[in-house]
Amino acid sequence: MSAAAFFARWRVRLSYPLAVVVLWLARPTPKSILTGAVVGAIGLWVRASAAGHLRKQEVLTTTGPYAYTRNPLYLGSFILTIGAAIAAHSWPSALILFCYFALFYSFVMRREERELYQHHGDAFREYARAVPLFLPRLTPAKLASATAAPFSFAQYKRNREYHAAIGFLLLLLVFVVIWRLRSL
Repeated sequence: MSAAAFFARWRVRLSYPLAVVVLWLARPTPKSILTGAVVGAIGLWVRASAAGHLRKQEVLTTTGPYAYTRNPLYLGSFILTIGAAIAAHSWPSALILFCYFALFYSFVMRREERELYQHHGDAFREYARAVPLFLPRLTPAKLASATAAPFSFAQYKRNREYHAAIGFLLLLLVFVVIWRLRSL
């Protein structure tokens, strides 16, 4: 099994024990939870916007947030990671979160790139030349092959993106519980 396949397969499974460690080390405060929630809301908005444009396995999505970065879902996840690190209010927790994200998602993004190239060929090559892998452009790329597809709430639901929102809200709730237990 390649490293990319390993990281793609194990990213969720290994996140659970790491989450326990992150929560154990967390020292949340009301201010850190609120600040983390605001930052996380930005990440959820980025992910929601991307999910409402993404038609997995149907077309190469190059419009909406995909005109700024090839990985807006992962950019949104990174912003969520920042929000979780702020809410945790713990440098060791933040370090674990950022190392996990950098390690796993760098492999996952490259693996998905190879798959997109195999599926879409030159159209993906043109897209990859115009749009950065992760950090977004300041202006949207204008590609000859792009067909504008508006945001679709139905597509958002089909992609089950609401799971990210539910998960982040539950995480914030756990931080509130940790704060209350530590302040007793």
